[in-house]
Amino acid sequence: MRILHTSDWHLGRSFHRVSLHEAQAAYLDHLVATVREQEVDVVLVAGDVYDRAVPPLFAVELFDDALHRLAAAGVPTVMISGNHDSARRLGVGAGLMGRAGIHLRTEPAHCATPVVIPDAYGDVAFYGLPYLEPALVKDVFKAERAGHEAVLTAAMDRVRADLAERPDATRSVVLAHAFVAGGEPSDSERDITVGGVAAVPAGVFDGVDYVALGHLHGCQTVSERVRYSGSPLAYSFSEAAHRKTMWLIDLDATGALAAERIDCPVPRPLARLRGRLDDLLDDPALDRHEHSWVEATLTDPVRPAEPMARLVERFPHTLSLVLEPDRAPDDPHTSYAQRLRGRDDQSIAEDFVAHVRGGYGTDEHERTVLRSAFDHVRVDDTVREVNR
Repeated sequence: MRILHTSDWHLGRSFHRVSLHEAQAAYLDHLVATVREQEVDVVLVAGDVYDRAVPPLFAVELFDDALHRLAAAGVPTVMISGNHDSARRLGVGAGLMGRAGIHLRTEPAHCATPVVIPDAYGDVAFYGLPYLEPALVKDVFKAERAGHEAVLTAAMDRVRADLAERPDATRSVVLAHAFVAGGEPSDSERDITVGGVAAVPAGVFDGVDYVALGHLHGCQTVSERVRYSGSPLAYSFSEAAHRKTMWLIDLDATGALAAERIDCPVPRPLARLRGRLDDLLDDPALDRHEHSWVEATLTDPVRPAEPMARLVERFPHTLSLVLEPDRAPDDPHTSYAQRLRGRDDQSIAEDFVAHVRGGYGTDEHERTVLRSAFDHVRVDDTVREVNR
C-alpha cells in the first residue's frame, strides 16, 4: 500500500503578516497532483489542518476544495485534529464525509476504531489519535495522571487491544499529533508542555507498522517506523534550513516499509542574516538573498538610523528586524529580551521570585505550584479557543 503522509497544513496562517493563501493553495494543488502521479492509495493528514479553532473563510474554502478533489480521485484520506484545530468543528459532518472516503478522526474515545482499507495482501488498519490534551481526556482513558505520556499510553493500549483481535496479517498505521522524544522543534509550534514535560518516548507507539506524526514542523525520522512529515510551508524563520516535504511510504505484505521524501513547492526562500548594517548592505555574497524573505539581526553597538528602510532597499522582502548589539552578557545595557531569550515561563517566574526575595529561590513545593498555574492557564486558553 502506498501512503502519502502529510501534516500541519495550518490553513489560514500568515508569515510575519504576509498572506500565505496562494502558497497554501499551490501546496494543495501539488498534493493532489502527487496523489495522481505517484498512484497513492491513502492520504494521511496528522493534525493541525487549520491554524486556529475558528479559521478564516478562505482557509475553509481551501480545505473544502482539497477534500472534493481527493474524493473525486477515489483516494481515501484519513485525518486527525491537532492542537490548533477545534476537534468539534473539524469533526462536523464526519459521518457523511466518511461515505465519500474522507475519514475524520477527532473524537479521542474513538481512537481504537480504525479505518480499514484493503489492498492485494489484506487489510491495513488506520488508527487516528487526535491531539490529546491531557487535562481534558484523562478521564476518557482512565489514565493515572494528566500527562502526555499517560494519556497516549492509554490510547495506544486500546489500539493494540483492537489490533490483537484482528487477523494476524492485518498491518497497522497510527496517526498521532504529539511531541515525541528525539524530534527537533522549531519556533512555530504551540507549546504543549504539561507538568514541565512536553515530549513522550517513541516506545509509546510500539506494536504498529508505521506511525505518522504531526505537530513538529520539520520533516524528520524518529525511527524507521516513527516519522514526522513536518509542515508543507515554513511558518517561522527558525525553519529557514528545513527542506519541506511529504513522506511517501510503501508498506509491503509483511509490514516492511520503504520511505521517500516528496518536495513541496517553496513560495520564497528564507534567509537569516546577522551582522552590522553596513556589512549586510555591502556584502556581495548576500546577493542571492535579495529575493528571499529576510530576517535581519543587527549587531551594531548603537542602533543605526532607519535600519528597516535601508535594509528594504537591498532586501525588499525583509520581514523581521532584530536588534542584538554586540555586548557582554553582564553588560547592564543588554536588553531584557536578550536576557530572556531561550528561557521558558517556569524558569523566568522562578528567577523573579528569587529576585524579589533578595536571592532566596523557590523550593520544590513552590516550583510545583508555579508549574500547576502555568498548566492551568494553558489548558484554560485551549478550552476557551476550542469553545468559541
